[in-house]
Amino acid sequence: MSGAQALIRKRLADEGAKSAAFFRGLTPEQFAQQVYTTGPQWRVRDVLAHFVSAERTFIYYGRDILQGGGGAPDDFVIDEFNLTQMAEYLEANTDQLIAQFEAARADTLAFVDRLSDADLQRVGRHPWFGRVPIEYMSKLIYRHNMLHERDVRRALEARQPVPHVDAQPQA
Repeated sequence: MSGAQALIRKRLADEGAKSAAFFRGLTPEQFAQQVYTTGPQWRVRDVLAHFVSAERTFIYYGRDILQGGGGAPDDFVIDEFNLTQMAEYLEANTDQLIAQFEAARADTLAFVDRLSDADLQRVGRHPWFGRVPIEYMSKLIYRHNMLHERDVRRALEARQPVPHVDAQPQA
């Protein structure tokens, strides 16, 4: 395993475990807290569902790139995707969502374990950051979750929603 691959794997494993532990420690009232003042106005539970959906989608497009595909299609619209994907998780309780997050992270770790150095450099389209190497996309998984989790913590601490500030794509 290359140094880059080992670092990505470690960060994915560590941050995934931290996220699962964080969500396991929340009360039903905290899961109901609205997180964002703008956009879909997700609650904490919705952010966790988003983690599952986004991670599963990464694996889908990562595999596509490895098989010679382009990754996310040019007409992929993140807000529309998030809106349609959230419906899949409406029936799941929080324990089920945490288990689904852990399973998705395990799939991501298995995906990263199979990557070669050449695979890490393969370029495909990420729906927000455009054409980037799989190495970059893999790092975005844990960074994406860290940003949302930071916002969840702020909303819980303030007991009110916070503005959603997107990380800006590379110029």
